[in-house]
Amino acid sequence: MGETVSKSQFKPHALEYFRQVEKTRKPLVITERGRPVLKLVPYTEDPHEALRELRGSVTKYQDPTEPVGLEDWETLS
Repeated sequence: MGETVSKSQFKPHALEYFRQVEKTRKPLVITERGRPVLKLVPYTEDPHEALRELRGSVTKYQDPTEPVGLEDWETLS
């Protein structure tokens, strides 16, 4: 989820948080009573930039209906 800050902490230091997100390029999640309500992300004109972070993160399954992790269960031996 990234770094989080409550609304009450964010409000008096908003410009500092804006600069932090701009500098680090990492999103900031703003919460209300511990529940995420807003996400502050750095602006980009390249719509494909967000997808670059996901590149190579998807696993391909040859048989998606077959059980996985059977060898991980000691009780099956």
